[in-house]
Amino acid sequence: QEEKKQLTLKVEELERKLESTSAQNIEFLQVIAKREESIHQCQLRLEEKSRECSSLARQLEMAIEDAKRQVEQARDRAVSRERAAQSKMLDLETQLSRNKTELNQLLRSKEDAEHRYESRLQDLRDRLEQSESTNRSMQNYVQFLKSSYDNVF
Repeated sequence: QEEKKQLTLKVEELERKLESTSAQNIEFLQVIAKREESIHQCQLRLEEKSRECSSLARQLEMAIEDAKRQVEQARDRAVSRERAAQSKMLDLETQLSRNKTELNQLLRSKEDAEHRYESRLQDLRDRLEQSESTNRSMQNYVQFLKSSYDNVF
C-alpha cells in the first residue's frame, strides 16, 4: 500500500507535470502560430514591396531611357545647329574672301585708272604747253612779219 501510495503520488506528480507541459506546449503552439502569422504577414508585405520595387525599377529604367533619348535628341540638334553655323561661317568666309578679292581688283583698277588719268593729264599738259609755245612762236613770227612789212612799207 505504501508503494501504491508512492506510485499514486508519483503518477499525480507526473500528471501535473504533464498538464504543465501540455499547458506550456499549448502556449508554445500559440506563440508559434502567432509567429507564423507574423512571418506570413511579413512575407506578404515583402512580396508587395518586391512588386513595388520591380514597378519602380521598370519606371526608373523607362525614365532613364527617356532621358537618354532626350539627351541624344538634344545632342543631335546641337550638332545640327553647329554644322549649320559652321556652314554659314564658311559661306561668310568665302563671301568675305570674294569681296576682298573684288575690292583688291577694284583698288588696282582705280590705281590703274588714276595712273592712266595722270599720264593722260600730263600728256595733255605737255601738248597744251607745246601748243601754247607754238602759238607764242607763231604770234612772235606774225608780229615779226607785221614789223617787217611795216618797215618795208
